[in-house]
Amino acid sequence: MRTRTKNAAITLLALAFVLAAWLPAPAEDPVPAAGQAQSVEARNLRKEIVKLKYVRAQDIQNLLYAYVSRDGHIQFNPNMPSVLSVSDTPENVEKILAAIREIDVKPADVLFTVQLLLGTAGETDQGTKPVSENDPIIRELRNLLKYKTYSLLDATMVRTVNLENSEVQFGPKAEFQLELRPEVTGDAKMPVIKSGVRLRQIKRMPDSYASSGKPFEPQITTLVESTLNIKSGERTVVGVSKLDGGDKGLILIISAKIVE
Repeated sequence: MRTRTKNAAITLLALAFVLAAWLPAPAEDPVPAAGQAQSVEARNLRKEIVKLKYVRAQDIQNLLYAYVSRDGHIQFNPNMPSVLSVSDTPENVEKILAAIREIDVKPADVLFTVQLLLGTAGETDQGTKPVSENDPIIRELRNLLKYKTYSLLDATMVRTVNLENSEVQFGPKAEFQLELRPEVTGDAKMPVIKSGVRLRQIKRMPDSYASSGKPFEPQITTLVESTLNIKSGERTVVGVSKLDGGDKGLILIISAKIVE
């Protein structure tokens, strides 16, 4: 009796082994390989082409790298300096686009009003216009300088864009060259205009020399070179340059304001 029971148990074990070998293994959750995971992530990247209005792509590319993940990129073509190609996760692309909106804004326009005065120890020079004695800057100049009269040589207006160089020639014979480069700082309510200023005098070939046929190089002399720091709407004396051994002096007066 025991022998038959033992034989039956052996037969059942053998049958179970055969069934295990033939039946398929239970399904398991697939585990993607590392390459497959990267492929899935790459397919989820968001791609955008951004057209810039006021800044160049090469000038802001490095600033935007702070928002780029390992799999993202920001590229531009030098032949298309106002176009950026952005590719990254949707969250990072949103951060990049938000940063671009903060950076790509219209630069401030700055309007300079320039006056070039002549101070003399004697009477007003011919060809110049006397300036009002009630001008507060003239009253201040009289306290600081020893010139008897002040007259206007020329005046001009220069409109330029923030962080861009601007140049103008003026004067009775266009013999003065003024260079300006504004930089607007501060907040929108209290902007400050900082500008490099350089006034130069150009001595060109005299009429009597032209008929000689000899070569002539224009003589350029820097009269005033300074940095202007004023609030929008203010007016100030930028510099004074002595002429003719100190008997005469050029006074450069500039006002600046931000315009829409």
